[in-house]
Amino acid sequence: MTVAKGIHQQLERSSWIRKMFEEGIRLKAERGAENIFDFTLGNPSEDPPKSVVESYQRLAERNTPGSHGYMPNAGFPAVRAKIAEQLRRDTGVEFTTDSIIMTVGCAGAMNAALKAILDPGDEVMVLMPFFPDYQFYISNHGGRMIPVETKKDFSLDVAAIESKITPKTRVIILNSPNNPTGAIYSETELRALEKVLQRADHPIVALSDEPYKYFVYDGGKAPEIASIISNCIITTSYSKTWALAGERIGYLAISPRLPEAEALGHACTFTNRILGFINAPAIWQLVALESPETLPDLSAYQDKRDLMCSGLAKIGYEVHKPEGAFYVFPKTPMANDVAFVRILQEEGVLAVPGSGFGRAGYFRLSLTVPRDTIERSMPGFARALAKAK
Repeated sequence: MTVAKGIHQQLERSSWIRKMFEEGIRLKAERGAENIFDFTLGNPSEDPPKSVVESYQRLAERNTPGSHGYMPNAGFPAVRAKIAEQLRRDTGVEFTTDSIIMTVGCAGAMNAALKAILDPGDEVMVLMPFFPDYQFYISNHGGRMIPVETKKDFSLDVAAIESKITPKTRVIILNSPNNPTGAIYSETELRALEKVLQRADHPIVALSDEPYKYFVYDGGKAPEIASIISNCIITTSYSKTWALAGERIGYLAISPRLPEAEALGHACTFTNRILGFINAPAIWQLVALESPETLPDLSAYQDKRDLMCSGLAKIGYEVHKPEGAFYVFPKTPMANDVAFVRILQEEGVLAVPGSGFGRAGYFRLSLTVPRDTIERSMPGFARALAKAK
């Protein structure tokens, strides 16, 4: 066999998100795009912020000599200094230029961090439900994923986390606001987790995956995890914040409170290179230098969240209104979530089964669609519910 056994096995359990997205392409060709309501992929329908697009255009037209060449593998020092300044202000933690590594989105950042931290057989705790690609990021670097259930309302079960710590535990991945649930871990929960991590007899890194940090609704704000968790690495992505899903740009920030932070920074810079990323895209780093604090307009997302949740509840679905991110995670009306997603598909509605995220009996809907897609999909949701009863 030409394909490696490990990759062949991973393909068998690869992301439901991509499977359903690709199924949507087929169905749109068969039935017409106007008859298919695709809620599978977090691919924003909103345009990037005007200031970000203008900055990109200005930098491309200016074409300053050397602006497209190699830079230090960690990224342009001026960009990293600007981000460190913002993090110092936001978190109260003394991040420096050397704390920051510019990366190819969150995925690049997480892989660079895990490559630098894990030895074969080391354990990474992942809170369920979870973004499915975490399991592959972990196995990429010889790690072993340890699933830990959250509570019924998707909040942290700190006792469950503590019960899973072993001498092999090296990392716990936090994702708040969460994909797929939209849950935000409270300051109280995070402080309890910090006590647990500090009680461990060896350092455990909290790898905080924060692409949805600014997608918080109802005037709320997600706690600054690096302010609370001492042994913290932040990974984040402008690709989500700026609605640039196809432009991979983000960063990794290593808390200076983490033991051997300087050595880990050198290691992550090295792994960022040898994993083949070399460096983050130069022009998008320069955009980040000009527009580091540009935030998304949440009004459209909150409106769509409210429309989706109220519409589904009115039909008869059990749905918890998400606090953040841009997904809704309702319960399925039957135990077999995969079977129910197939019923939805018959009605032209494309969703992702919760079992793909480690929590059966639910399904995920992305809000990165035009508003009228939600409105026109409601009859399909109603027909599917009637079929499932």
